[in-house]
Amino acid sequence: MASTTPLNVLVFSKTTGYRHDSIPAGIRMFHKLANDAEFFNVTASEDASLFTSSSLTQYHVVVLLQNIGDEIFTPPELDALKIWVQNGGGIVAIHGAAAAMQGNECYTNLIGASFDMHPDPEAGTILPEKASQEHQIMRCCGGREGWKDEWYNFHTHPRENKNLQILLRGDPETFSGGKHGADHPLAWCQEVEGGRVFFTALGHFDEAYEDSWFVGQVKRGMFWVSGRTEG
Repeated sequence: MASTTPLNVLVFSKTTGYRHDSIPAGIRMFHKLANDAEFFNVTASEDASLFTSSSLTQYHVVVLLQNIGDEIFTPPELDALKIWVQNGGGIVAIHGAAAAMQGNECYTNLIGASFDMHPDPEAGTILPEKASQEHQIMRCCGGREGWKDEWYNFHTHPRENKNLQILLRGDPETFSGGKHGADHPLAWCQEVEGGRVFFTALGHFDEAYEDSWFVGQVKRGMFWVSGRTEG
């Protein structure tokens, strides 16, 4: 539904492993979106102590921005995030967030799949999932040719998770190193544990966070995970 109450968004970018150079660009994107409109407020932090039941209640959306590392959350912090989602919280997870907390079943279930590896970045084609073109996140958004990124492979094929609604796929004929055959999911959403999650494997480079095609998906993803159709 539409709401006049601004979304409170926590952009969380803690890393304990490899750190993407594009994290500052991602944070700037969220601040720019907030400055350009009145429909949400942004808090950017790398302080995992915010992940308590009492602290998370002030946020409608948590953005997991490139959180690579196996020690992003302590068990109590991850439990607090899970409970928050069960109570209707929404997660937007971007790129390296799929590489966090490797082997942690709770976290993997929230994201939808776990990062395995990627080939060297190169330009390729992104295809829209035909069955998902009416989804709110995909509104006015088709595929994309010549998109340069890291083409993520996952430990298990995302299609094996029947809870996921695939939104975008990579065309493996246009890039090398894919491990998922002709069907290479790169973005999806799901309703899980009482809340909603949107994940995109895109976003390795700074340029993504200034690209209207990508930014529009993230913006609509924030609305969708919060249960709103517009600002």
